[in-house]
Amino acid sequence: MSRVAVVTGSNKGIGFSIVKLLCQRFDGVVYLTSRDVERGKEAVKKLEELGLHPNFHQLDVSVRSSVEIFKHYLEENYGGIDILINNAAVVDAGFKTCSFDEAKRVIDINYRSILTMHELIYPIVRNGGRILNISSDCGHLSNIRNKFWIEKLSKQNLSVSDVNEFVEWFLESKKNGTFNVDDIANGASVAAYRVSKVAVSAVTMIHQKEYDNKNISINSMHPGLVRTDMTAGVGFYNVDEAAQTPVYIVLDAPQSLKGAYVWFDRKVIDWYDYNADYYFKMKTITG
Repeated sequence: MSRVAVVTGSNKGIGFSIVKLLCQRFDGVVYLTSRDVERGKEAVKKLEELGLHPNFHQLDVSVRSSVEIFKHYLEENYGGIDILINNAAVVDAGFKTCSFDEAKRVIDINYRSILTMHELIYPIVRNGGRILNISSDCGHLSNIRNKFWIEKLSKQNLSVSDVNEFVEWFLESKKNGTFNVDDIANGASVAAYRVSKVAVSAVTMIHQKEYDNKNISINSMHPGLVRTDMTAGVGFYNVDEAAQTPVYIVLDAPQSLKGAYVWFDRKVIDWYDYNADYYFKMKTITG
């Protein structure tokens, strides 16, 4: 049976470059997935012009039925998968402020989609497989300044329910107008994105504990400030450079790397160090 790697949200940006590098290095079938079929097929065509041959499947991670269809397809054709990179993500439309509806969209795509993938796709990851959640410096605990949530998210017995409660607290505050900008670092710029990525980083560690017995490695990582549409073209790395560490984690890192929050330079960072200077700073984009 063929080995299989899947990258979500991979018709452009970092995801596209991860697929490109996997096609060059992974001994198996690589799936480029995207919400939009035409954009996905266009991305595949670009890689075929480079002599690479990814497979394509439509996947909207925020729509449960789409994930279910993809799961059944993978089971029927391959019996399971070996690598999953959860890359699909969006950022707040307004860097400084966002509406409740916009915040919910960001949370649904960036965080709640991980819960859907966990429920439907993680069970078909084979023994010895690897799962990587693309997080961000926005996903480090130092992005949170609310003492109650710092303490709760720092619990060793943190549960998915706790993380969900954190996300709901944020959304409810946006809905009823009680959101306090002092609860999030850097004047609460891209607040929804920060909350979603902190939640992703936290739930990564929880899911790792659940999958230890299958020898599956589940990690999250910050790819660095990358020149993409999401950063309005600002960044220190191009997308091909940024793909190096994600691919290293799923192909080359020791299987013992589990439940870690990894920086773009491959160093494992202490996610719990809320006093650290790892939080995202808006000036890195605006100058």
